[in-house]
Amino acid sequence: MKKVLFLTAVVAFLQCFEAQKTQAQVLLGLPYEKIHTTNRKPVPYQFVREADVMWSKIIWRQIELSERANQHLYFPTTPTDGRLSLIDVLLEGIHTQGLTAYDESGGDEFATILTEQQIHKNLGAAVNIETVIDENDNIVEKSVETPYMSSEVTRYRLKELWFFDKQRSVLECRIIGLCAIRVYHKEPDDPEERQTRVFWIYYPEARKLLANAECFNPKNDAARLSFEDIFQKRYFQSYIVAESNMYDNRLISEYAQGQECLLEAENIKEQIFNFEQDLWEY
Repeated sequence: MKKVLFLTAVVAFLQCFEAQKTQAQVLLGLPYEKIHTTNRKPVPYQFVREADVMWSKIIWRQIELSERANQHLYFPTTPTDGRLSLIDVLLEGIHTQGLTAYDESGGDEFATILTEQQIHKNLGAAVNIETVIDENDNIVEKSVETPYMSSEVTRYRLKELWFFDKQRSVLECRIIGLCAIRVYHKEPDDPEERQTRVFWIYYPEARKLLANAECFNPKNDAARLSFEDIFQKRYFQSYIVAESNMYDNRLISEYAQGQECLLEAENIKEQIFNFEQDLWEY
């Protein structure tokens, strides 16, 4: 009797497993259920004492999604195989998971909390009044709602803190904030490029969300990266647009133009590199 019950339980377990396996095949086209990324937790930061930080500097970087090395942050523009673009992941976190969005006010990236309506407006959502003719040939005004376009977010700005921890003898970078920037033209034939800073995100608050969001890995579909991996492992290209300074954190573009901006950005990058190298004897 015990053997019969045991065999019955085994058969029921196998049938349940096959049902789950079949469901995974139908939904994802895979012979297994993908749970690795959704259960992932961000790696905790190492504790740092103020007394151990012997040098620090705040850097602002810009990421252009038009560059080929950054296109994994832009695509897909519509949900594909459970994957979302970075902006859609952040919007989903704001709408459903309580992620806080901030408006840059008075030079502070985390001063004013934005509502969802304000975010949609920054993304181009609007209600326009148009004059139309109804079925009775009467001229009436009709409200036409323009949806927001998340695909117009083609730039990001990072706020980073670079510091040297003498206790561990390491130069470390920690991302403080992430800003989504919408780039658009007011009219289709308007040559002038306009941009709007949609919102700032306090990066430590968003780490759990980004760690659970899958990003495309061109080398291996079975080992997808998370957006947390992308930022922590520096799998993106960017350039420096500002550093902390006595002039109220002014942008490089305010005192340099054209190629000089890129040269100044490389100069700041080289200064950080040389500082670290000068701490050691070879």
